Amino acid sequence: MYRWIRRRCIRFGVTASNNVEDEDVTPQERYPATQAQRATGDWNPFWDTLAALDPDYLEAFLAFRAVPQSGPLPKKYRELIFIAINVATTHLWPSGIRRHMQNALQAGATKEEILEVIQLASIMGVHSMSMGVPILLDEVEKLAAEA
Repeated sequence: MYRWIRRRCIRFGVTASNNVEDEDVTPQERYPATQAQRATGDWNPFWDTLAALDPDYLEAFLAFRAVPQSGPLPKKYRELIFIAINVATTHLWPSGIRRHMQNALQAGATKEEILEVIQLASIMGVHSMSMGVPILLDEVEKLAAEA
């Protein structure tokens, strides 16, 4: 189980729910990484399932995966990198691919730029193409329908 120590979620034998000193803590205080991720609007629907099953695990995961979102790279390029990570054959995470393609398109990326990212990632294996291209075509079609 997990416990808060110095505002970090640490796993050990006491759950937050049976720890008396944590009973008066609000969800915003107990799960700051989760709340911060929700506030960005960049939310994976699967995380709702994790939050229902084990909110302490989700908090630890989101805190671990958090990277600065306001560095020198423009949002479009960060999203293209996220696409490459999610489409890589060692990851192949469809909901991440879709979410970051949506974000990249909204940030001004073109279909051709995203396709090149998928092509570069496919050097690791063709599964990047077989998963990424259908999602790309679907998202471009959705964007065109909204325009």
